[in-house]
Amino acid sequence: MEKSKVYFTDMRVTLRENLPQKLHRLLKTAGIGNIDFEKRFAAIKIHFGEPGNLAFLRPNYAKVVADTVRELGGKPFLTDCNTLYVGGRKNALDHLDSANENGFSPMTTGCQLIIADGLKGTDEELVPVEGGEYVKEAKIGRAVMDADVVISLSHFKVHEATGIGGALKNIGMGCGSRVGKMEMHSSGKPHVDQSLCVGCGSCQRNCAHSAITIADRKASIDHSKCVGCGRCIGACPRDAVLPASDESNDILNKKIVEYSWAVLHNRPQFHISLVVDVSPNCDCHAENDLPIVPNVGMFASFDPVALDLACARAVNSQPVIPGSLLDQSDRSCGDYFTALHPTTNWKVMIQHGVKMGLGSSDYELIRV
Repeated sequence: MEKSKVYFTDMRVTLRENLPQKLHRLLKTAGIGNIDFEKRFAAIKIHFGEPGNLAFLRPNYAKVVADTVRELGGKPFLTDCNTLYVGGRKNALDHLDSANENGFSPMTTGCQLIIADGLKGTDEELVPVEGGEYVKEAKIGRAVMDADVVISLSHFKVHEATGIGGALKNIGMGCGSRVGKMEMHSSGKPHVDQSLCVGCGSCQRNCAHSAITIADRKASIDHSKCVGCGRCIGACPRDAVLPASDESNDILNKKIVEYSWAVLHNRPQFHISLVVDVSPNCDCHAENDLPIVPNVGMFASFDPVALDLACARAVNSQPVIPGSLLDQSDRSCGDYFTALHPTTNWKVMIQHGVKMGLGSSDYELIRV
């Protein structure tokens, strides 16, 4: 079987080629032009960055990808789904405001921005997962599934729950609706923070299983009736309905892979990861710490598993930035990601990705 190909270029430039031009050359060399984009909708899955975080990818990189798709005859749009947690991206309006605040707009990126799971994170498509160990039916943002081509543009980083945050994390967790995100993070059911609840009844009106009652202007969820659909989370205007976050990290990684399968199976796809500003936590944080290693470069592949593995190995081969969180961590385990977050094992995601047929751990790294 032929090895997967992962293409790489560093962050060095010349007087004749800047970084956006270099990224464009990487995409063309890696074969993005082999995809039939003619008059087809192309979803470019990106993380717009939580307000306060400055490690997210600059809009300039997204513009290169969108312009390349247009050059090939396609109709690109940038997309992400709403978050499960309370923050600047919990609904489509706040999400677009946050994206605009961080510099993403049609003027800066050359394409429209669409929040894939709609206003409250409930616009989803149910996608059967063949061979899923934990997920039988993924809940994916509808705009992602309506697209003809899927492109992931990921900021590769460390992640406190999954070990790495790369292409699979960007696709699997990122394309899940709010209910889908709850399914990945939780083996339990939502509950109500009574101190925040005002008894407005929005959760009760959105519950199809009569699991919510209101007494003394406080809502309560009967877990014997609750099916864990998570509609109440998106419906609550006070963020008083909270998901359980009790899934093991290994199972979380496997669920993310199975959600990635739902998004990518039998669809034209292409994946790009930038290993820059490698922060020790996710871009969902409203802050970012000092990068743990120097900027490495830009990677592209048709294989998201090989791409994530190549990026992880590249990070592990770098010198540690003095004063960073990694510099202050015990690195005797020989793996930067485990050193920072000892309860994670990012290799589970790679192994399960191979098992699910999303890609290969056997690849050839081609320098551009």
